[in-house]
Amino acid sequence: MIKRLFMGIDGGGSTLRVAIVDENLDESSSLAAGAVNPSIVGRDAARERIQEGVLQSMRLADIQQEDIAAVGIGIAGASNLHSEDWLRETLKPALPSAHIVASSDLEIALVGALGQRKGLLVLAGTGSAVFGVSTAGRRLQVGGWGYLLGDQGSSFWIGTQLLKHVATTFDIGGERSMTALGRACLDKLGLTAPRELVAWVYRSEQAPAVRIACLAPFVLRRADAGDELARDILRGAARHLAEQLETIRRRVNDYEAPIAFAGGLLESDNWLSSELAKRLNLPARPAAKYPPVVGAALLAMIEWSAIHKL
Repeated sequence: MIKRLFMGIDGGGSTLRVAIVDENLDESSSLAAGAVNPSIVGRDAARERIQEGVLQSMRLADIQQEDIAAVGIGIAGASNLHSEDWLRETLKPALPSAHIVASSDLEIALVGALGQRKGLLVLAGTGSAVFGVSTAGRRLQVGGWGYLLGDQGSSFWIGTQLLKHVATTFDIGGERSMTALGRACLDKLGLTAPRELVAWVYRSEQAPAVRIACLAPFVLRRADAGDELARDILRGAARHLAEQLETIRRRVNDYEAPIAFAGGLLESDNWLSSELAKRLNLPARPAAKYPPVVGAALLAMIEWSAIHKL
């Protein structure tokens, strides 16, 4: 019996992941590398990193190109809704004989979390969005407009709210009005005065979205430690994400579909994931069956099997 292999590629705002699995979803290779969101690093750099990640994962597993039956790919900032041709052109040189399933970071996360191409997904990582596939097969996305137009409830949004808190409290009353959260933020960044944030945000070679998003874990830790101002920021994030999910439910008219969480902010138990679960009347944070990178491979397997009637 021929052993077929499937590749999954998950490109988030900060990390590229590549996995190769067999038909039982047992991994034979996995790899993690840097950011590949073309909106952040540029299309040329993203293409180069994705291709190198694909080739390196096959080298690690001693697998040839022709061994991969199909590959599924979902890249933040390059959804198949607007970048399908670019996704295919990026993969074709590295995997010329594989069936390519160009998808989105949202869909592969949904398929991985629920093990099926149906349900509702709330994703909050560097960016944020809500994605759903109804029982009737209707697909819909709310959010995911990127850090300049949206991404409410994301790591970038949370980091931005923290920095705005520092700036606003300083403007209101100077140094004497600084809160414990604001001072702790400056200490974490190695800054001595609030005005130094201008250089920290705007004069770095690193993309602002990634740089600011890295502050979210700090806010989570402060919230877990009881800081009410940090919790207020996270309450706002949870409210935005819950509102987007309710919009999806209303628009597809499906209130019974299973719900999944994904993204760095929601894939573990913390103050935000607990608050969001509470707002959605869930007994606990829904745990994913598989990570998004395996979801990408599973999506490739589903489409390949449908084509070959297996």
